[in-house]
Amino acid sequence: METSTVTYSSSSPPPSSSPPQQAEQAADLDAVSLGRLSANLERLLDPAFLSCADANVVLAAGGDDAAAVVGVHRCILAARSSFFLDHFSNKLADPAAAGEKEKEKERPRLELADLVPGGRHIGRDALVAVLGYLYTGRLKPPPRDSAVCVDERCPHEACRPAIDFVVESTYAASGFQISELVSLFQRRLSDFVNIALVEDIVPIVHVASTCQLHELLSQCIQRVAGSSVDSRYLEKELPDDAFAKVKEFRRYSLHDDSDEFILDPEHAKKVRNIHKALDCDDVDLVGLLLQESAITLDDALAIHYAAAYCEPKVLALLLKLDPAGDCVNVNLKNDSGYTPLHLACMRREPQILLSLIEKGASVVERTQDGRDALTICKRLTTEKDCNKKLEKCKERSKAYLCIDILEQEIKRKSFIFEELLSAEVSVATPLLVDNFHMRLINLENRVAFARIFFPSEAKLVMRIAQADSTEEFAGLTSANFSKLKEVDLNETPTMQNKRLRERLDALTKTEGESTSRIVRMFSTSSSWKNPQICTSWKAAVPRTSTPGGRASLSSKRM
Repeated sequence: METSTVTYSSSSPPPSSSPPQQAEQAADLDAVSLGRLSANLERLLDPAFLSCADANVVLAAGGDDAAAVVGVHRCILAARSSFFLDHFSNKLADPAAAGEKEKEKERPRLELADLVPGGRHIGRDALVAVLGYLYTGRLKPPPRDSAVCVDERCPHEACRPAIDFVVESTYAASGFQISELVSLFQRRLSDFVNIALVEDIVPIVHVASTCQLHELLSQCIQRVAGSSVDSRYLEKELPDDAFAKVKEFRRYSLHDDSDEFILDPEHAKKVRNIHKALDCDDVDLVGLLLQESAITLDDALAIHYAAAYCEPKVLALLLKLDPAGDCVNVNLKNDSGYTPLHLACMRREPQILLSLIEKGASVVERTQDGRDALTICKRLTTEKDCNKKLEKCKERSKAYLCIDILEQEIKRKSFIFEELLSAEVSVATPLLVDNFHMRLINLENRVAFARIFFPSEAKLVMRIAQADSTEEFAGLTSANFSKLKEVDLNETPTMQNKRLRERLDALTKTEGESTSRIVRMFSTSSSWKNPQICTSWKAAVPRTSTPGGRASLSSKRM
């Protein structure tokens, strides 16, 4: 018996080692199956599967029609989130909703702005990331083109796009009551607070206040209160309760703003009245307030305030209060070291940038930490905003246009000395009629092309080049020769030379990066090969004849 028992036990090791191997194989199989299931569920959020969805989440953050809607599946959301389960259950129990059951052939629309607190701030990429976690149980890294700025010198550790993406994700996770994601995003935002610029902490303060993240809010208030950012900016940007805590913290830590110690109450009151008039878009009242007191626009930092908070037309009217430019310094820095152009770049409003540049604002002025206007603008802009496909008659994003304006102004400044040197030579030199007219007509045609298909960008480029202040050259046509009454008989050949040279120089400036990119992208796109588009373009721009008898397109204004 003992021998048989030993013999039996010696043959038993193979079965005893098998269960761990089987368990490991089963675990690997489960992991593969779960990974495949997760990937398949994630595909349901792809726009290609929008027809399979049974409800639409409508974004308030905007974009085009396709990007403003995310298709979802109520059964998955209700099974994964108690928030969605309660929401859908309450909607079914609502008598008003039951009365509209006949209309439910269309998909239910969930307005994100009304669905969760702070929903109007949530973009598509952040929403899809949070919904993807509900669908798959995994949180994917943010897409690079939505969470990285376009400044090549930025380390991207705490640039504004990265902060905005986590802020938007926090709004979504908190609204959908996903506690584990809220904790994760709160830790990321806490890391940002320690290394980000104070201006970039403002959206973190808003999300911490809205989502009641008290620990994060206290950390933000301490960082903001200890900075040199003035109270006017903070009062305008922060929630009322957060600003009150910042003021209280500064009062006790003796970091209060210098204006509350230096400025007398009467002066501060007059400055505040000017800012209130600007809030009401009443430039005439601003002029009256300036006349009644000894305060200037620079004393009140009125240009800074208008560049940051007012409509472009208000800033343009405000700059006209000083037509000679003697009383307004558009390169004046406020207590935080920002010029009006720096504040306009933070706002990313092209028309305001143009108004300031035309008034003489310098694009090379730097902040206290060494950033110029272009760097500020680039670090606020995502790669998606700049790399978005250019479509016919569709406007570019304001951020893209701002970067283009600044780049062209920098390029113009770098060549201004050569232009001044060549100015006298170009006026005195007789123009070769044939070559000159061909060159001028070619440029007019490029402008006409851009005005038809990309009107917004062409308008900005023409304004930057100051081409609208010069007379358009329509070519040499038989109609022009027959209308001799329109010819200026007092214009000498030298005067005509100068006028045409000014037009040529102005249009040459439009050959910068912006217009060249328009022509290059459109000529390589499928739209250029569309005969209907080509026919509409040729019909919209009439032809003129060049001196050599060849047909050419004139740049008739649209």
